[in-house]
Amino acid sequence: MKFGLQIPNLGPFADVHVLIKLAREAEAAGWDGFFLWDHVAIPDRMADATTVMAALAAVTTRLRLGVLVTAPSRRRPWKLAREWTTLDHLSNGRAVLGVGLGASDYDFERCGEDAEPKVRAARMDEALTIIDALWSGREVTYHGQHFQVDGLRFQPTPIQQPRIPIWVAGFYPNPAPLRRAARWDGMFAIRPNDPIQPDDWRQILTTIAELRSDMAHYDAIHSDITQGEADRERVIAYARAGVTWWLEDISPVRVGWPLGTDWPEPWDVDAITARIARGPITGVE
Repeated sequence: MKFGLQIPNLGPFADVHVLIKLAREAEAAGWDGFFLWDHVAIPDRMADATTVMAALAAVTTRLRLGVLVTAPSRRRPWKLAREWTTLDHLSNGRAVLGVGLGASDYDFERCGEDAEPKVRAARMDEALTIIDALWSGREVTYHGQHFQVDGLRFQPTPIQQPRIPIWVAGFYPNPAPLRRAARWDGMFAIRPNDPIQPDDWRQILTTIAELRSDMAHYDAIHSDITQGEADRERVIAYARAGVTWWLEDISPVRVGWPLGTDWPEPWDVDAITARIARGPITGVE
């Protein structure tokens, strides 16, 4: 099992210099990954996640770097493909693209975008098809309902092959996200206000295994919070269920802050930075 951090790059963490400092400290403390949020219409201060990732790639050497999650339905897929190829090269092959429908309707509605879930899902599926094709280096022609590409060929290709890992986020137990995640490289399962349990993960991975031919190198990403070594046995139970990444969710969402409202000041920033410094739980295979 690998251990990452989910950092809300807003409020007091909207300062890119703070995020650079935290990423350096996270790498020194033994964390394996550093993942930011991606929103557009947050009412408080927020740093652009992709831009920050480029800065973090330049000052770290080992951390996996990604966004959990971005919504391809409100992005141009060719632009997203180019950005993440560049990030993969900047990081020497450490990029991870986390995608989802975008749980926050206001990110769409406040910017004049269609917030209908079925439309967002269809746009995301088309976008991922295009991104994957562009990352191959082949000439791409694609005519879908939402996106059109004619004779487009991208170079260079990402360092990681056959592609930069794509992790698909989705609410469990909805079946559609499981089907989508089975087509890509990882499942980031979410159940608001009710952490997904090890037995749930066994069922999730059984379902995904029935939908794809190979589970080698497939990632199962669990978001939760620990107090440190005292929670080792709880984390081990998830590892035994097949979870490959534990993401420490150090955000005020965990204490009832409703996403989309102003950042809850004062939030205990020192407690967050102290948790990073303590490092991940050890002794979990």
